[in-house]
Amino acid sequence: MQAWLLTCARLLLFGVFATSGIAKLADRAAARQSLIDFGVPASFAASLATILIAAELVTAIALLPLATLPFAALGALALLVIFSIAIAANLAHGRRPACNCFGQLHSEPIGWSTVARNAVLAIVAGVVVWNARGPHTMSLFGWARTLTTAQLALLLVAAIAVALLAATLALLLAVLRQQGRLLLRFEALETHLGIDAGAHDSAMQPAGLPPESPAPAFELQRVGGQPMRLDALLSPGKDVLLLFTNPNCGPCQALLPEVVQWERDYAGTLTLAIISEGSLAENEAKIGTHGIERLLLQEAREVAELYEAHATPAAVLVGSDGTIASYVASGGDAIRSLLHAALARAESPNGAAHIQIGDAAPELALRDLDGGSFTNSDLLGTETLLLFWSPACGYCQQMLPDLRAWELNPPPQAPRLFVISTGSQNENRALMLRSRIAIHDELGSAFGASGTPMAVRLDAEGRVASGVAAGAQAVFALMA
Repeated sequence: MQAWLLTCARLLLFGVFATSGIAKLADRAAARQSLIDFGVPASFAASLATILIAAELVTAIALLPLATLPFAALGALALLVIFSIAIAANLAHGRRPACNCFGQLHSEPIGWSTVARNAVLAIVAGVVVWNARGPHTMSLFGWARTLTTAQLALLLVAAIAVALLAATLALLLAVLRQQGRLLLRFEALETHLGIDAGAHDSAMQPAGLPPESPAPAFELQRVGGQPMRLDALLSPGKDVLLLFTNPNCGPCQALLPEVVQWERDYAGTLTLAIISEGSLAENEAKIGTHGIERLLLQEAREVAELYEAHATPAAVLVGSDGTIASYVASGGDAIRSLLHAALARAESPNGAAHIQIGDAAPELALRDLDGGSFTNSDLLGTETLLLFWSPACGYCQQMLPDLRAWELNPPPQAPRLFVISTGSQNENRALMLRSRIAIHDELGSAFGASGTPMAVRLDAEGRVASGVAAGAQAVFALMA
């Protein structure tokens, strides 16, 4: 093999593993959470994250000297195979956690394209393993000593330029990530000062119809079949997830492969129906090819408006009794969170027997992390938001920074926050929340909160004052 091709392959692997290791080292919390999302137990995630970071950095450095090249190339190949197996296993089970391969530089849900990328890198690593002791292999340190002063200077300038470009990209991504949070805080400040307050009222309320209200009836044409009514979707013990889409909506198209997988995996637990707008030809061309079983067409947005789903993609859960079981979830992340809440609700034996709005809260006898008691008498005198949480929940971890910011600057007349969490005391202390936290694994089901993050608001008399909010978006709306 030509020496320059082998050198390029080594430099490619070095760049991949060095960038990945350094990015994870700079954000170890995200690396740990990524492992949890992939199915690693929370108790082992921190140690495994440290091992993984060390393995990537050692592999990258060992690719440079000739003496360690065979072992480093073999280690790179092994890591890529392990990563590919873990990704494929999650995809096979219908899970698409975010791939935190390059830390804050790049993170997106996994897909078969992720497996393909790793396969290409594995082939590159295999080529290096095969040629590691060949006659054209040289130490990169030794090669650098053969360069002239001018060539070394040019190489140094190029390395600095690449490093500056990477740093600029990381800064840009961080700024974009913070932009949404800043806009929300500016809106809250404007509302507090009375500046165009009416424009923000709708954003401060949960979207959609209130839980426990009757679900609006409809009858829509089913693509490839007879018209279908809402009551035909309902069956004992199975909730219905209505997903509102548009054939020309990019995020809708990106979500469809997951929806197909959900339909296959959870058919015995949940009924899923897509309500789309647009022409029959458009829907058959862009959605029908995915093999969705229940694809229903509305003429414009008449059914979506009935359910107050004003954007796409959006979803709402309808209970098996024909009542609204969730607020509207908008966007892929919120819809995934609603799906997990729906599955947890289906698995909970008390899921359909929770208390109603206006009922007194069930008897509480909790102790917070500091040993203090929390009973029903502590609910009196001010509104309280009970937030059901799990340190091992990826959706909880994603909303954690915004939750801390909310605690520092809550909106006017915001309820007092009390967190009911699972996990150990150390895991919950590591959340660094100012609000009181109690550990209890079963209390959420009494309120109809069968997943995390979910929340319910109580009035100053200790009575239930809201339906259950599922997902970060609905929880923050309930906290406003």
